[in-house]
Amino acid sequence: MAEESGKWVLMVTAQTPTNIAVIKYWGKRDETLILPVNDSISVTLDPDHLCTTTTVAVSPSFDHDRMWLNAKEISLSGGRFQNCLREIRNRACDFEDKEKGIKIEKKDWEKLHLHIASYNNFPTAAGLASSAAGFACLVFALAKLMNAKEDQSQLSAIARQGSGSACRSLFGGFVKWIMGKDEKGSDSLAVQLADEEHWNDLVIVIAVVSSRQKETSSTSGMRESVETSLLLQHRAKEVVPKRIVQMEEAIKNRDFSSFAQLTCADSNQFHAVCLDTSPPIFYMNDTSHRQFSTNMETCFRIISCVEKWNRSEGSPQVAYTFDAGPNAVLIARNKKVAAQLLQRLLFIFPPSSDTDLNSYVIGDKSILHDAGIGGMKDVEALPPPPEINTVPAQKYQGDVSYFICTRPGRGPVLFSDESKALLNPETGLPK
Repeated sequence: MAEESGKWVLMVTAQTPTNIAVIKYWGKRDETLILPVNDSISVTLDPDHLCTTTTVAVSPSFDHDRMWLNAKEISLSGGRFQNCLREIRNRACDFEDKEKGIKIEKKDWEKLHLHIASYNNFPTAAGLASSAAGFACLVFALAKLMNAKEDQSQLSAIARQGSGSACRSLFGGFVKWIMGKDEKGSDSLAVQLADEEHWNDLVIVIAVVSSRQKETSSTSGMRESVETSLLLQHRAKEVVPKRIVQMEEAIKNRDFSSFAQLTCADSNQFHAVCLDTSPPIFYMNDTSHRQFSTNMETCFRIISCVEKWNRSEGSPQVAYTFDAGPNAVLIARNKKVAAQLLQRLLFIFPPSSDTDLNSYVIGDKSILHDAGIGGMKDVEALPPPPEINTVPAQKYQGDVSYFICTRPGRGPVLFSDESKALLNPETGLPK
């Protein structure tokens, strides 16, 4: 190993998107290896709007592994972190940077300690798949740092051991997580069904109802469902296999009607499984009891808005899906429909009078422009949606924290620009 004095720091910075499942993963057949009871399919979201950025660094001067998440140091002692670190270190290869005078042999990687800094540009542990983006980014960045030769699918099998859904964030576009049959999990990995350009008409609007950490973690919730829900067993064996085939076909043919019907039905069944669990799990709520009723009602109002509109049009315009949290992911068939959707959402859930519209609708601002909304006066002038027949139409100011406008996006990337690193290149400590 060159420069044993420990003067050098070798770093890699990567960015990885999050994803939203349209056919849900819920339930493990192996807790340690994180092997699912069914296949799942997801849409990768544009990392410009929802992503994790991670910098990994190695140096002879580091005396133990350390990690910072959103600028706060956290422990790396957990089994999931250790599994990912072990798997990548086992696959590390010789590395040489002649310009910097660094040469690391395969056997040296075991002796070198890591510093890791990670940042999510969206709420953590609130049902927006922050752990998926986080573990995918960690594994992708470590593999690049340690010169591992595995392809994305092989890396996805490692990311899976950190967070199941993380395997799907190793690809852009539309991704399938194959449950596999091998008891050691060698064939439980992700594959790309289509890239982000395949169906680029789609627009995604996320209603962030709560950014607070959920009360029941996905890990414990899944365990309880597997142990107590008969509906989960039926879903895994009889329902999901058919839906996977149908969803693959819908994506291949860009058949939005089938895509929307399957997405909504699978989301509803996932939450039915949660309710069928003992004790029941209510993910469409906040962690505080005071907010329970409000957030449940908000979720159902969003569902009702979409269902009424779809029925009035005679064919689906928007699909909805909720993961393990109260935040609604709404997928519009095209940009025109997305603008109409945003008009409806802002009419029903207007921002508080003291809220800046630019912080209430974030992400792709062109959707606001297409909706003809430039400021609060435009929001106040919005007419009620024609499918709402109550007079006067009710509004629920303050029930939604904010909206994110986005689209299907690409997979992980490396940053060559050192200014985007989260660690200081001289010290290996957070900037």
